[in-house]
Amino acid sequence: MDTRPLLIVDAANVVGSRPDGWWRDRAGAAARLRDALTPVAEGGVPPLLPGPAEVVLVVEGAARAVPAVPGVRVVAAPGSGDDAIVELVGAAADRRRLVVTADRELRGRVGALGAEVQGPRWLRGGA
Repeated sequence: MDTRPLLIVDAANVVGSRPDGWWRDRAGAAARLRDALTPVAEGGVPPLLPGPAEVVLVVEGAARAVPAVPGVRVVAAPGSGDDAIVELVGAAADRRRLVVTADRELRGRVGALGAEVQGPRWLRGGA
């Protein structure tokens, strides 16, 4: 059993939180986010999330083809990214789970399952 905390990142929501032209290349924006997350696997996001952590980036739509890299598992949602995130949270009920999203409905859904939630600004400060 993996005892590391599980950090699940809502790629579409985090990428969309910055008006930096991401809409012109959604897959590229998701890949840049994935790459920025690689140090989090070992070092965490202190002080709230000390490392090491399992990092999962949930992608959907045009970003589904973004591959995993060492330290960051990429889950391509077959439908709704939110539903995939809720499934990941539910499947890891025996671990600490932290979801990064600003989506209010998703925050409520994962919070009801006992996950902690932080917004994209928190992640950008640490990753």
